[in-house]
Amino acid sequence: MKPLRIEPLAGRILISVPFLQDFYFKKSVVLIADHSTEGSFGLIINKPVDVKLSDIATEFEGFEAPVFLGGPVKTDSLFFIHTRPDLIDEGVPILEGLYWGGNIDTVRELIKEHRLGKDEIRFFVGYSGWSSKQLDRELEENSWVVSLTDLRQVIKSNPLDLWGQTLKKLGREYSFWVNYPPDPTLN
Repeated sequence: MKPLRIEPLAGRILISVPFLQDFYFKKSVVLIADHSTEGSFGLIINKPVDVKLSDIATEFEGFEAPVFLGGPVKTDSLFFIHTRPDLIDEGVPILEGLYWGGNIDTVRELIKEHRLGKDEIRFFVGYSGWSSKQLDRELEENSWVVSLTDLRQVIKSNPLDLWGQTLKKLGREYSFWVNYPPDPTLN
């Protein structure tokens, strides 16, 4: 029996299939922040880069938060998700307790005043974007699996283990993908 297809809505995740070889999306978990007839926007949540926020943005000096590779679009821009709508206005709700974006001046001030912790905000260089119907086509081509998620999984999980853990949660049909060889032609 074919599994029930979950629609790609804001607050859900895309899990790349193991044979997807794209530099950005290989073994990626993408949090969908927006999905509409105009297109889709998301952030890769399991690929931290080897720099801290204070290394790439001087206005955040001393804030040693990790930075994640959000995707291949606008890699010269910084994006963020957070759990503090009570402090950061203008954020867009993604799922219960999690917001995308908001007033960056407020974020700078909160960090400067030590009122925002590293476990309450995540920063991303670039984002993942799809034009109208592009993501639907990729889903039909079986490049992604859509799954439900929650705040704990997005913010609290070890990002380096997230792809495999998420697949295992989907059940036996997907759990064997965790051991898929990096290059199956070498087997």
